[in-house]
Amino acid sequence: MALDEALLESAPRIGQPVLRFYRWTQPAASFGYFQRITEVERATALRPLVRRPTGGGIVPHDADWTYSVVIPAGHEWHGWKAAMSYRRLHEWIRRAFEELAVPTALAAEARRSAPGQCFAGHELNDVLWHGRKVAGAAQRRTRSGLLIQGSVQPPPLGLDRRAWQQALCAVQPVTWRRWTPDEVLQARCAALVRTRHGTEAYQRKR
Repeated sequence: MALDEALLESAPRIGQPVLRFYRWTQPAASFGYFQRITEVERATALRPLVRRPTGGGIVPHDADWTYSVVIPAGHEWHGWKAAMSYRRLHEWIRRAFEELAVPTALAAEARRSAPGQCFAGHELNDVLWHGRKVAGAAQRRTRSGLLIQGSVQPPPLGLDRRAWQQALCAVQPVTWRRWTPDEVLQARCAALVRTRHGTEAYQRKR
């Protein structure tokens, strides 16, 4: 979470979009920046609980595939309204599944069940597989850029994570290159862990 926030702050300096794939080292749940920790604790038995810098609800992280996209201010995606960037992101996800011969569709309407839980029911333009939500995301837009954090709950088809990541890159008509955070970004990330994301006070701030 700290690295994603540091990437968002550094988006103007980086100057181009960044796609980041990452894993969780243990089962956990992340929850939206504006959610109340006491309500989250009652809603899920997963621990630890991690507050995201983006909005949205509770996301279980066990067997899911997580990623983030950071777009600098001035890019086309930064200028879109939240509903548009959400739909365009999930159309990208849908095409990656299609590349792997997995038919998915974007939800035509919201269908909520458990309040505050991202994968209980679905929102408009979430990615569905046979009516079940398999991909969702949360956003944060600032003057520096746009941060989207997403989770894919792979359908039970034995899909390979690496194959899906490659498909996600393949269907986007851009030239990708591998990128490593520089020392300035790493130092900012460490500072955010020390002063914010790694503290109990931040996790329980609401």
